[in-house]
Parts: sequence; structure tokens; C-alpha cells
Amino acid sequence: MGNTSFILKCAFAKEKRYNLFIKRQELKQNRRVICGQKLTLNKPKVLNKMTAEENLRMHIPEKVRDSMLIKRALTHRSFLNENRHALEDNERLEFLGDSILSYIVAEWLYHQYPEKKEGSLTKIRSALVHTQQLAKFARAIDLGPALYLGKGEALAGGRERDAILCDAFEALVAAIYIGSDIDTVKAFVLPMIKAQSEIVVAEHAEEDAKSRLQEFIQGQGLPTPVYQVLSERGPDHDKKFVVSVVINEAEFSQGEGHSKQAAEKNAAGLALQKLGLKE
Repeated sequence: MGNTSFILKCAFAKEKRYNLFIKRQELKQNRRVICGQKLTLNKPKVLNKMTAEENLRMHIPEKVRDSMLIKRALTHRSFLNENRHALEDNERLEFLGDSILSYIVAEWLYHQYPEKKEGSLTKIRSALVHTQQLAKFARAIDLGPALYLGKGEALAGGRERDAILCDAFEALVAAIYIGSDIDTVKAFVLPMIKAQSEIVVAEHAEEDAKSRLQEFIQGQGLPTPVYQVLSERGPDHDKKFVVSVVINEAEFSQGEGHSKQAAEKNAAGLALQKLGLKE
């Protein structure tokens, strides 16, 4: 009986140690699973997403950096379709931001260029708030990576699409305005507008040059000016064209540019200058 009792005690003790060993192994396995879950939750993609939004917020005025409207401004309708917890996309903000931008740019141009007529100011404003230009502003503040897009839109390159970037930039302007005031929006927008305005004004002057030259020449009863490529040199990524403008069968001026169109505009501008018609 004593031996039996001793054997049972040994068996129970062995079973207890085995059960303890099993529990320890299960705990280790659970830790591995938990760690694996943490690693899954902290995928680089999510971290990059958060970093992208935080980075964008560093570009906007401090008083509105924590505004929930900023997140709404970044929310594309494709994200709303796939995420029921999202309450609203950025389209209403975009509607407001479009008008705010037009007003700010129009007011600034009015004071900045008192010598220009209404038609010229309208064309310059259109160029400064054009889809491609606003998309450039959006890229300058790293807006694309911070966008909330649906999976399909993101895979299709939505973060780089001019239309989506433009709309989000307008929405961001509206979000800043609602969370602060018009002066704060101006402080955010005008440095970008001023930096780009000289380029836009120069391009606008050259763009108008061909039509202005044609109107003047035809007004004198002469045939429409003709543009001829005189030379083309340089590698494909850095071509340089020389173009002449021929008026009434005689070469009147030559222009240069990195494309035929640019060279033609330059030639027309120089022709206007020779005629004393340059703005």
C-alpha cells in the first residue's frame, strides 16, 4: 500500500510538471502570436500613412493642424464607398475651396498688376487656379501620400492624378478657412501664388504673342504669319529649336525654345517687340 501511494504521488507530480511545461509552451506560443499581430498592425504601410498625414499637417497653419476637417479634406469619395465609418468625403469642401481660391487670387492680381486689363487678369487667374497648377501646389506640400483613397483608386495611381490632387487642395483650403479665417488662408496660399505668378505671367505673354501678332498683321491686310523651323539640335531630353516667323514672304524674327511651340511663341514675341507692340 505504501509503495502504491508513493508511486501515485510520483505519477501526480510528473503529470503536474508536464502540465506546467505544456502551459509554458502555450504561453510562449501566445506571445509569438501576439507579437505577430502587433507586427501585422504596425505594417510599414500604416506607419507611412500616419507619417504622411502628420507630414502634411506640418505644412498647414498651426491653428488648424488638429482640425478634424483636415482629415475630411483628404477623404476621396472612393474611400467613403469602402469604409462605412467615414462620414463624408471632401466634395463639399472642394466646392467652397474653389470659390475661396478664386477670390484670393483675383484680389491679389488686382493689386499686384494695376496696369493689366480685365481680360489679361482673368487669363492669369485661370492659369493660377487651373487643375494642373493646383495639383503642383498639392505635390509641393506632399498632399498625395496623405490622401484617403479606396483600394482600387489607390492602385490605379490616384495619389498622382492631377484632378484628385487639385480637388483635395481646394478642400484643404476650405478646411483651413472654416477652422480659422481668410487671413490665415491667404498666409497659406499666397506664397505659392506669388512664386508661380511670374512664370505664369511670362508664359501668358508668350502664349498671347502669336494671336496678337496674327491679329495685327491681318489688320494690316497682310497674309497670316508663317513659322518655319530653321534648326533642331541636342539630345531628346534637352532639344533646342530655332524658328523664324515669316511675314509677307520675308523673315521678320527668330525665336528659340525647347519645343517647336515654345520657339514659335518666342519668335512671335520678338516680332511684337520689333513692331513696338510688346505688352
